[in-house]
This record gives sequence, structure tokens and C-alpha cells, in this order.
Amino acid sequence: MKLIAIFLFLLTSQIVLAQFDNPSNNSVQFEQNENNTATPNGFELPATKKPNISIKENKYNTNTLPKLEVKKEEFDMSKEDGLLENKTNKAPKYFTMDKEAKEEYGRDYVLADFKTKTSYVNIVYRDHESVDGDRIRVYVNDDVVQSEILLDGNFRGFDLTLEVGYNKIDFEALNQGDSGPNTAQLHVYDDKGVLISAHEWNLLTGNKASVIIIKE
Repeated sequence: MKLIAIFLFLLTSQIVLAQFDNPSNNSVQFEQNENNTATPNGFELPATKKPNISIKENKYNTNTLPKLEVKKEEFDMSKEDGLLENKTNKAPKYFTMDKEAKEEYGRDYVLADFKTKTSYVNIVYRDHESVDGDRIRVYVNDDVVQSEILLDGNFRGFDLTLEVGYNKIDFEALNQGDSGPNTAQLHVYDDKGVLISAHEWNLLTGNKASVIIIKE
């Protein structure tokens, strides 16, 4: 039995040694494939510039801008400054005195006598001297259209439709106010707003100033 065992051990050893002597029978071999992948070189970062810590010149620096030349003129009170002159010696209109009430103002007279083709006229009046309480009465062809009007510094009046032919407007002075004669400025406009007559009167109490308009 020992001999058989020894025989089997030697036989087995020979078989194992034979397998190691011929490894090509049972070895695993990998096929070699072509590899075109480039060898990685890693990431390339762009080159950075060194920070410039120098200060650039500011072209808008007030110290570097050319300086304007300002011509200085000496102040001279004798020269005019181009502004409107404020005449302090002129009294306001409400405090000025009317003209002296002369005897020649004590009569009736015609301010204007003219022809026109306008369909109506706008008649306005105001106290152009001292506003001192002058009052008037207005007639058209001898009929009273305004019985009593207090004149002030603003224009006021009425529209008058003209009759073909003769049209007479009378302004009677009811008083002379607080100073001088009864004073007024009169404007007459046509139906297009065009000034066709402008006059002034100076009347004593009870006298009239008239405008005669002939409509063609």
C-alpha cells in the first residue's frame, strides 16, 4: 500500500510540473487594440497680467484743465445797466391830478365823424387821468342806453348795432369827480376787432362829447 501511495504521489507531481512547464495552454491573453487617445497634459490656464497699481492721469482733473480768463470790470454807477428805470418821482395813476378845469371844456363837441361798412361797433371807455369818481351818461340817437356809469382805470363799454345811415353816440358828463374836468379815453372797434377810432375828452358837468358814425 505504501508503494501505491508513493507511486500516485509521484505521478501527480509530474502532471502538475508538466502544466507549469507549458503555461500557454491555459493562460488568458488580451488582444492589443490601437489607442489613439492623446496623453493628457492637464488644463492650461491663460497667463495673467500683473496688476498695474500706477494711477493714470485724469484728463478731467480741474488742476490740469486750461483755466478760463475772466475779465473783471470795475463797477461804475454812472453807466446804464439796461434795466427799466424806476422813476420814483412819478406818482401812481390813482394819485395824479386831472388837468385844470378850463372854461374851454364847458361846451359840447364832436370827437369823431366817419363812415364805415361794419355791421356793429364795440364802444369802450375809461378814465385815463386820475380815477377820481367821474360819471357819465350815454345816448344813442338821443335815447339813453346807459343812465349812469362810473369810470375807472379799465376799459368797459357795449356793442352797438349800426343802422344804415346816421348813428350818433353822446357821452354826457354827470360830474367832474374830485379834481379837474370829467376825463375819459374812448375807443371804437369794428366787427372784426379792428380799432377804427380813438379819442379823449375833457368835459365840464352837463357837457357832451359825441361820435357820429355813418354806416354805408
